[in-house]
Amino acid sequence: MFDETVYIDRAEAVLSARAPALCESPMKPDNAPETHIQRQTITFKFRLRDRHAAELNRQARAVNYVWNYVNETQQKAARAHRKWLTAFDLQRLTNGASKELDIHAHTIQRVCRAYDDARKTHKKAWLRWRGRKSLGWVPFNTGHVSFDGADFKFRGVAYTPMHLRDLKPGVKIGAGSFNQDACGHWFLNIPVEVECALSAPLSSVGIDLGLHTMATLSTGEKIEAPRLYRASEEKLGTAQRARKTKRARAIHAKVANRRKDFLHKASAKIAKQFGLIIVGDVSPSKLAKTNMAKSVLDAGWSGFKNMLSYKANYRGGAMVEVSERYSSQTCSACGSLPPSRPKGIAGLGIRRWTCDECGAIHDRDVNAARNIVRAGLRTLVGGAHV
Repeated sequence: MFDETVYIDRAEAVLSARAPALCESPMKPDNAPETHIQRQTITFKFRLRDRHAAELNRQARAVNYVWNYVNETQQKAARAHRKWLTAFDLQRLTNGASKELDIHAHTIQRVCRAYDDARKTHKKAWLRWRGRKSLGWVPFNTGHVSFDGADFKFRGVAYTPMHLRDLKPGVKIGAGSFNQDACGHWFLNIPVEVECALSAPLSSVGIDLGLHTMATLSTGEKIEAPRLYRASEEKLGTAQRARKTKRARAIHAKVANRRKDFLHKASAKIAKQFGLIIVGDVSPSKLAKTNMAKSVLDAGWSGFKNMLSYKANYRGGAMVEVSERYSSQTCSACGSLPPSRPKGIAGLGIRRWTCDECGAIHDRDVNAARNIVRAGLRTLVGGAHV
């Protein structure tokens, strides 16, 4: 039998000692003065009033023009077997265009930098063109958007959000962007440094992610998957067969918003209760290439893990991702791999099983979550980087 109390006590001591360091902002320079207030950078997303759409659409067309110009220039250079243009080269070529296009000069610089980064990431000589079907995008640099308590100001124009969060007037806003969704609505995405708690509850929890049950906690609690896309599949199919594009986009947007709301509430509840959250390293991108793609994407594992991470840090805790290999097959009571364990694809339908070694009766998902939390505690106590 495992003596888990030893690991828990040592892990709580390590967590409490590391709590201040876990919340430090990655933007903080090495030579910055020491402070007792810990911060982290969070990106806020605000829906803007529809009356701003015309001006933002105009700026988005200008951004597309800049993108296509640098793409054409890069294409000519590649076909002529010349030196590939860097972001600095592209910025020099577009100098002075802001007055003619009536957009901010720093917006043009950000477009050139984003183009160069995307070309390097995809390892291509040139990229796709941006046209009328491309979603609107207007980037900006740090300090070029201000907030007065009610409106956001950019280039002398006040943009009113539909809903406001707890954002203080005069807050420093980092480099962000205006973005358009498929329904034509515009959003403002701004990174802001916020204060995070110096301490968190000295309790830990393991989470096993699944499809039928989205998240199973080591405490035995289960969070059922809402399956929002599956519930709207019939309506979506009807709209697509009737070629009602706007209707189909509205259904997709509603499903995405409901899923995001559900994940925010579920992750916030877990982050409030536990200081250390340990999650299995299941890969949504790999499973999305299988016949389970719809269910995996509908569950929203990736977004859920991201929310858990920054919300745990915000409350002074941490989230650790550990290997979940054999977590469903290992007995959480005695640590053995008994012959009666569920194995392979054939064992996926086995939800409860009994250990031959110690006789413990296990719920498959709860057992996996308990093995995950034990692996995370051992990792933390062992001094691994969080």
